[in-house]
Amino acid sequence: MGLNDPQWGNKNSGGPPDLEAVLRDLNKKIAGLFGGKGGGTGGTGGSGGSNPARNFGSSVGLIVVVIVLIWLASGFYIVDASQRGVVLRFGKQVEVTQAGPRWHLPFPIETVEVVSLSQVRTVEIGYRENVKNKMLKESLMLTDDENIIDIQFAVQYFLKDPADYLFNNRMPDENVRQAAETAIREVVGKNKMDFVLYEGREQVAAATTKLIQDILDRYKSGILVSKVTMQNAQPPEQVQAAFDDAVKAGQDRERQKNEGQAYANDVVPKAKGAAARLMQEAEGYRQRIVANAEGDASRFKQVLVEYEKAPVVTRERMYIDMMQQVLATSSKVLVDQKNGNNLLYLPLDKLIQSTSADPAIAAAAGRSANNAEQVAPPASVMNEPVSPNVRDILRGREREARP
Repeated sequence: MGLNDPQWGNKNSGGPPDLEAVLRDLNKKIAGLFGGKGGGTGGTGGSGGSNPARNFGSSVGLIVVVIVLIWLASGFYIVDASQRGVVLRFGKQVEVTQAGPRWHLPFPIETVEVVSLSQVRTVEIGYRENVKNKMLKESLMLTDDENIIDIQFAVQYFLKDPADYLFNNRMPDENVRQAAETAIREVVGKNKMDFVLYEGREQVAAATTKLIQDILDRYKSGILVSKVTMQNAQPPEQVQAAFDDAVKAGQDRERQKNEGQAYANDVVPKAKGAAARLMQEAEGYRQRIVANAEGDASRFKQVLVEYEKAPVVTRERMYIDMMQQVLATSSKVLVDQKNGNNLLYLPLDKLIQSTSADPAIAAAAGRSANNAEQVAPPASVMNEPVSPNVRDILRGREREARP
């Protein structure tokens, strides 16, 4: 059967469908979708059939219009309040759009990258997802005192410039990780192990944050570091036992130093007080000696004046005064007589003064003195001649006893 056979395209023939009929059906469907009508009844065809070529052209035009509309509609996008849109025209940055509904020339002319500015991003150094999952290549570091420590920390950051974040660095998140590792190694390498592990952890985190930000700013990465969190800092597991012993020894040393300091705080002030007291006593002694010497010198000058006036009387008076001072501390007086006999003199008045602290002894001494005054001395004693010196001494005592 040839192509010009009128039976070609019949359903019963089992051949291919009529292309013209297919296009006509498609045209009807598109016209129905857009509110159009089917083919007319008049025309040059004579029998009221539609023109196939015209119908085909209108169908293709409608399809092209729909495709163009869909292509233009693909340029609409929405930017949230916490986001920014970076519009690219053939890969080059054109503008940065703010929040709200936006439109750009559709692909492939322009594309848009929507970047979140408020999202907090995190990179982990020394571990991944869990501190037990360590990355020893990143965590092991050398301190200033040549000790190895194991540090895990996390860096939190967000974006401050989406254009710099997208175009100035190939892998910005990886750059943050490398900058953080570089910064922490520099900070740890400038400090002692005890400072990094214990009292200086906050200072290490602050210094690391500043150094990371400086590095990222030099790279113009558009990233702002918000916080560095120290997750773990300890010596390596292989030397943990030895390190614990060293820590205990250090604690004992500090305890002994504190005890020694407490003892010094107790002893030194007392020693200083004793030294100050001795200094004051010595100063008082010096002033007393100087004053006594000056007084003695003044008295000697006065005695010298009187001695020049009456040498004999002054000499005798000086002798009597000296003997009085010498014998004032003695409870017994030995008197020398011409016949060679020694008379033991008992000065009861001195005994009364020396025993005045005890009332009983003082009363007994007083009674003895009264009895001695009532009893007359023996004749032998009364008749014995008395030495002039003794007589002068006794007269001096009588004059002193008188009121």
